[in-house]
Amino acid sequence: ATVEGKRIFYREAGEQHKQTIVLLHGYPSSSHSYRELIPLLSGRYHVIAPDYLGSGYSERPDPAIQKYTFNLLAEHVSGLLDTLNITRFTLYIQDFGAPVGFRMLLNNSYHLEALIVQNGNAYLDGLTPARQTFFKAANKDHSMQKLEQLYTFTGEQAIVNNQYLRDVQAAPEKMNPDSWSHDLHFLHSEKDRLIQVQLLQDYYNNVLDYPLWQAYLRKYQPPTLIVWGKKDPAFIAAGAQAYLRDVLNAELNLLDAGHFAVEEKPVEIAKYITHFMQQLVKGDGSR
Repeated sequence: ATVEGKRIFYREAGEQHKQTIVLLHGYPSSSHSYRELIPLLSGRYHVIAPDYLGSGYSERPDPAIQKYTFNLLAEHVSGLLDTLNITRFTLYIQDFGAPVGFRMLLNNSYHLEALIVQNGNAYLDGLTPARQTFFKAANKDHSMQKLEQLYTFTGEQAIVNNQYLRDVQAAPEKMNPDSWSHDLHFLHSEKDRLIQVQLLQDYYNNVLDYPLWQAYLRKYQPPTLIVWGKKDPAFIAAGAQAYLRDVLNAELNLLDAGHFAVEEKPVEIAKYITHFMQQLVKGDGSR
């Protein structure tokens, strides 16, 4: 689809008259991360999974001209949903998907039917002090040394070993190498890597906005399902439990998985989602 003059790629499955689930991906991936979850859901639901501007198969304007921020990503995902005439949906957020999703909800009049959180942080509880320091330094330190350090995080060894294999060291065969092979294909140039570096630099602004997201949850009390990989050392399990402070009837499930829980346990997550979505229908006879 064309959104604000840019081509945005998205995966779509299922019948449009059914409940819609929008899947928002994390770093350093794309909608490809949902390649197993989509067919598990599409028999029952209408599923949309976009690639953010600058990720996957979507257009990637030169970061030297177009600075990448989470506001920019949210604007283009919102524009995609507007183009597809989707105004009611359940939102699945993981990693980068949390700041993209919450920005969409705060800036638009969408009807959020429900929220599904999978290792998508909205609370300081979910960030260790070291992780908080990292995000703040990435945002405030503009030295060449810091820039070079952030670049290393977008390299092959960092993506494979510090992202995908980090949480499954005891059983690395759990992780499909298609995941990092796909991501690395879209991180082959200096410009591609700079896009992700700029987003890492912008992430601290999400931390500053956490109170706004929490206020949204307290005000609207969306039906919320949390399926969180408890072995995630980046977004720790306390971040999952923190949602319970603001969303009174949230359902929490801590999974025996890491940050990329949907790569490890797509069937288990699909079962939780299906049961959750069935309860939504039972609770509202008008749907």
